[in-house]
Amino acid sequence: MMPDVQLHLIGGFELTISGSPATLQPVQQRLLAFVALTPRGVDREFAALQLWPDHSEERARASLRSALWRLRRVSAEIVVVSSTHLRLNTHVWVDVRHGLEELARGGDAAGLDGALPFQLLLADLLPDWYDDWLTIERERLRQLSLHFLESRAQKALTDGDAATAIHLSLTAMSIDPLRESPYRLLIEAHLAEGNERDAHRTLDGYRKRLAFDPRLAPSRELEELFWRRGRCANGVDVN
Repeated sequence: MMPDVQLHLIGGFELTISGSPATLQPVQQRLLAFVALTPRGVDREFAALQLWPDHSEERARASLRSALWRLRRVSAEIVVVSSTHLRLNTHVWVDVRHGLEELARGGDAAGLDGALPFQLLLADLLPDWYDDWLTIERERLRQLSLHFLESRAQKALTDGDAATAIHLSLTAMSIDPLRESPYRLLIEAHLAEGNERDAHRTLDGYRKRLAFDPRLAPSRELEELFWRRGRCANGVDVN
């Protein structure tokens, strides 16, 4: 019977086996994280060169063999090893994949506040690590989080739940303060509640944030949002 193995990478590295934390050296942690972030498997040569970029090819391969041997001493079932490839065993639960999938199936946005999976959207991937191979994975997680929050905010708006839409839009804004789509959703939510002053303040705040970079400006669609809703940007009803 396979042990219950859970790997947490969001917010920091933690491996638990049958509910107990497993102690790994940093080199084994990096190997396990690298393999976990490539669910289809990874070529051994590529993994060695990515994880030990300052080593010669021969030393990198030797370091990989040593790390795999030490990792198997912790649990032989975590990583499936062949002569050419490495992959994470299918029974290992990984927050960056399975946790986000569970969150996506979690139902209405109104039930998200305070739920443990929801916290996956608010933390960084392995925040204390500075490996180059994490750059793309961090951006992928950031985009997943933003699109999830925005889609749920839009659904809340459609369902007439402006309060939840405001909460989710503000959460998305905290992840990326210069991204326009959360501001649009927040403005629409304020207008849906009849809080035109809050909507104006949101737009003004966005303009001020973008003013620090002359290349950026609110889109025409955002500027015209009040007109499309039958309001003038200065708060005067045009109907």
